[in-house]
Amino acid sequence: MKRGDLLSLGDLTPDRVHHLLSCALELKANRRRLSYLAGKTLALVFQKPSLRTRVSFDVAMEELGGHAIYLGPDEVGLGKREPIPDVARVLSQYVDGVAARVFRHGDIQEMARTAAVPVINALSDFCHPCQGLADLLTLREHFGQLDGIRLGYIGDGNNVAHALVFAAGKVGLHLTVASPHGYQCDAAVVEQARREAASTGGQIVLTSDPTEAARDADALYTDVWTSMGQEHETARRRSDFVSYRIDQRLLDLARPEAIVLHDLPAHRGEEITDDVIEGPQSVVFQQAGNRLHAQKAVLLWLMAEADEHVV
Repeated sequence: MKRGDLLSLGDLTPDRVHHLLSCALELKANRRRLSYLAGKTLALVFQKPSLRTRVSFDVAMEELGGHAIYLGPDEVGLGKREPIPDVARVLSQYVDGVAARVFRHGDIQEMARTAAVPVINALSDFCHPCQGLADLLTLREHFGQLDGIRLGYIGDGNNVAHALVFAAGKVGLHLTVASPHGYQCDAAVVEQARREAASTGGQIVLTSDPTEAARDADALYTDVWTSMGQEHETARRRSDFVSYRIDQRLLDLARPEAIVLHDLPAHRGEEITDDVIEGPQSVVFQQAGNRLHAQKAVLLWLMAEADEHVV
């Protein structure tokens, strides 16, 4: 029987989040080829293009002693060429885990319900949990702690924002999300995170004012204004988000030692200026690198035969 799935950061306990981060830090500090997943295979079932997610999962499996198989949209046609439950049941006969990158969150939920092996959300329209773990790892590395860190997210209340909102409730971040009217985070996500934040010391504030999110922040975060699958909204979103750009003026409102994050790919000149992403306060590429280590921890938790000594 499978140990579990990772579909959303909202599904994890605070203890599990902290354990995964500690494991990721240990794996990063002692990076070498291991054999915890020897003989294991992970299927990468992707409906969308990918750089960081595909390569980091592939390399993670290799460095843990296992193997990854990439299945792109033309090969599977998830939910089109073949029903999702059929794909899940077939893959369960061949592999030891599935990481799926989908458009609809309901698709990955359906896969998890019918798969006999662990299913990892490698991105859906609702949440990007692997990115969220890498973000927390980056903050913990830089500041040495997470509770009380002031994070300002400026942009769309999308899957990345949802991951950060869930994360804030789990680990005690003070998160301010600034989004235009009509683009705010899902109310149920915010409500759940605020309930958890009551016991962890976290805070979640929603605003439409980017300067409120930036002022005295320890870290600023942004994402693209138009995600994959929303291309038909590009012109409208460029107009609606024009004031939601991290530039030097906005960065100057944060604390002098503040860092800048972006999950990439970046549309330079739109949600972030070139001088900021290339500037001394940017940790964007360290953040991208941390996808590998965070996902290694997830893979060990879900797929290793005995993981007590590592997570």
